[in-house]
Amino acid sequence: MAQINLHHLRLFRAVATDASLTAAARRLNLSQSALSTQIRTLEQTLGHDLFERRGRALVLTEAGRIALDYAEAIFRTADDLSATLRETGRSRQVLRVGALATLSRNFQLQFLRPLIGRPDVEVVLRSGSQAELLRGLGAAALDVVLTNLAPPRDAASPWLVHRLSEQPVSLIGTAARIGTGPRRLAELLTHAPILLPTRETAIREAFDALVSRLGVVPAIAAEVDDMAMLRLLAREDAGLAVIPPIVVQDELASGLLVEAVNLNGIAETFLAVTRDRRFPNPLLGDLLGNGI
Repeated sequence: MAQINLHHLRLFRAVATDASLTAAARRLNLSQSALSTQIRTLEQTLGHDLFERRGRALVLTEAGRIALDYAEAIFRTADDLSATLRETGRSRQVLRVGALATLSRNFQLQFLRPLIGRPDVEVVLRSGSQAELLRGLGAAALDVVLTNLAPPRDAASPWLVHRLSEQPVSLIGTAARIGTGPRRLAELLTHAPILLPTRETAIREAFDALVSRLGVVPAIAAEVDDMAMLRLLAREDAGLAVIPPIVVQDELASGLLVEAVNLNGIAETFLAVTRDRRFPNPLLGDLLGNGI
C-alpha cells in the first residue's frame, strides 16, 4: 500500500465533519474539484471508498468510519506532541488546571500543595463550568480538570477520571445557633434554618433521601450552588449548612463555626479529570501518582 498523505487525511476529516464536499471546500478555501480529487487520491491509496452519497449529503462508508477514527487519533496525538514540546527547553514547567467554579477552594489548595513554592513550576488556574472546562481539556488548553461531577463516559470517551478523595458532609453552624447541649439530627433539621446545595448536586440528592427517611421537613433558608457562598452564609449565622468540613476547616479550627453532627452516608467525591494523551504533563505525576 502506498504511504498515506496526512494532508489528504486532514482534508478527508474536514469533509467527514461537514458531510458536504461543497461546505468543506468553502471552509478550506479550496475549489470543490480540487478537494474531490484529493479525496479520490486518498481512497485509491487506502483501496476503499470512504463516502457514499445520499441525496445532497455525503455519508461515511464502514471504511470511512474506520478511517475517521484513525484520523482523529493521529491528529490528537499530533496536538499532544505540539503542546508538550512547546514546554521543552523552558526553565519553568507549566501546569494548566481547570476547576469547577463551585468547587471548594480548600480542596483545590490541597490538590496543588505539592507544587506550591516550587521555583521551577508555574500553575495556571482557571475556573468555569463543567462544559467549558472539558472543552479546554479536549483542546489541550488544560492539563487537568478538578470537579465533583463525573463526566459522562462511553467507549469513545477520551476522559480519564481519577478519584482523589471522598469527604464526609456535616451540619455546620455557629456555636450560638447549635447550642451547647446534645441535639438529635431530626430536631436540628426541623427547628433550625438549613442552608443547602442546589438540587443538581449529589450532596443534595443524598440529603433529600435522608430527610425523607427521617420523615422531617427542613426549613430551607437558602439553596446555593457555590460552596464558598454556603461557607459565608454559615459564618453570618443564616442557618446550619449542609457542607463538607474541609470547606470550612479554617473556621472550625478557629471556633467561628462548629460541627453539629456528621451526616452519615452523605459524602462529596472530589475528582480529577485528564484526557487520554500520549504525552501527559509530567507534573501530574506528582499530584495523581502513577495513575497517568
